[in-house]
Amino acid sequence: MKTAESTEIRSPQFRIGNGYDVHRFAPRLKLWVCGIEIPHEKGCIAHSDGDTPLHALCDAILGALALGDIGKHFPDSSNEYSGIDSKILLGRVVKLAADNGWRVGNCDITIALQRPKIGPYIPQMRAVVAEILECDMSCVSVKATTTEKLGFVGREEGIECWASALMVRK
Repeated sequence: MKTAESTEIRSPQFRIGNGYDVHRFAPRLKLWVCGIEIPHEKGCIAHSDGDTPLHALCDAILGALALGDIGKHFPDSSNEYSGIDSKILLGRVVKLAADNGWRVGNCDITIALQRPKIGPYIPQMRAVVAEILECDMSCVSVKATTTEKLGFVGREEGIECWASALMVRK
């Protein structure tokens, strides 16, 4: 920040980013949520494995650092990312952040999903995300909600996710 006494610009010690992702459901596909395969008759249509919460988290981290979005780094026009495990994508984003001098301080993920109920899987999801982020599980929040049968989520046509990430200078 510029001051009257200085022309030096100081970089912040913290940055916050938000991410959002949505995927449509189709029968006979796997449903991946925060790195966990959830038993369900439908899964996400996607170029990768369709792990919507991890995609939103990638965007939150990239957004906090003004590094673009997930599509810029892992374009769906590239065969390299066809069917890729989203845990790999998140790991690459975490490495990119580290290479730029940042680490995740904490994150908060909200998953809107009418069905299946994923509450019993949340501790395992938090553990998977914490391992990828190289942080304590207490720094990872995962919450699930329904949309009270409203909209595309309520009609069980897809999944919607929001994520926030606090980035801390290393």
